[in-house]
Amino acid sequence: MSHSNEVQGVGVIGLGAMGRGTAMALHESQLDVVGCDIVDEARLAFEREGGKCVASPVELAHCNVIVVLVVNADQVETVLFGEQGVAPCLAEGSLVIQCATVAPAFARDLNARLEAMGLAMLDAPVSGGAAKARRGELSVMASGTPGAFSQAEPVLDAMAATVYRLGDAAGVGSSMKLVNQLLAGVHIATAAEAMALGLRMGLDPQTIYDVITHSAGNSWMFENRVPHILKGDYSPLSAVDIFVKDLNLVHETGRELAISTPVAASALQQFTAAKGAGFGREDDSAVIKVYQRLSGITLPDAANDSGGV
Repeated sequence: MSHSNEVQGVGVIGLGAMGRGTAMALHESQLDVVGCDIVDEARLAFEREGGKCVASPVELAHCNVIVVLVVNADQVETVLFGEQGVAPCLAEGSLVIQCATVAPAFARDLNARLEAMGLAMLDAPVSGGAAKARRGELSVMASGTPGAFSQAEPVLDAMAATVYRLGDAAGVGSSMKLVNQLLAGVHIATAAEAMALGLRMGLDPQTIYDVITHSAGNSWMFENRVPHILKGDYSPLSAVDIFVKDLNLVHETGRELAISTPVAASALQQFTAAKGAGFGREDDSAVIKVYQRLSGITLPDAANDSGGV
């Protein structure tokens, strides 16, 4: 398979919180970027910032690098191999950088299928959130052949502050992402539980935030998500549904490997309860609303917040 380090066009599939920021970071790095999303508003938002857009993946066939930033394995399957999927239309030697959180087994299978079509793949889940995506400062947990890494280099340079090269085999990047998602999900659920306890004891929410972010109990997720609770703003940057999916992947992978994950399982139950209560499409910090329903705590609201952060 021939690899070229020259990027002849980058298609970014998925213009959500992470995808649009990444597409803009690539665009500002002078790469020839075309965004793709089935949601009209997502395309319009990218176009308002100066980006080019298409509505279906097959319209990205002229690109030789495709960055997939969709939600789950089903969406990856659809955008690559569905009725309007781009994979069969790509020129031989093109590269797919697969960034969605998927099961390691799915990543391995996907790599084999793409390889059989003469395409390269980088198993490259990302972390860092929407703000870092926009600044081109994501962490990328990547595995793939040296050729795939070489081909991806201009794109990775533009979208990431740190690229962890985790080996030649697909599935390793996705395995590392599951470790990250276990911790991220547990930390968000625990941050919500800690805030709920503090509120139930009558502590001021802003004061809880100020003290904990300067104490040993702090976590990146506490520092990042609790401000959403303080502002009463649950606009989804990363939705509850994401952690229902990702912690379920952790649970299923643990079951396959016969390793128990009881703390992650507990967090999964809280996110599942939040989804069941109708908060699935809200920000993942809305998991605190489960505690509100169970114990009657009063949460800050958008109309009368505690000052925010």
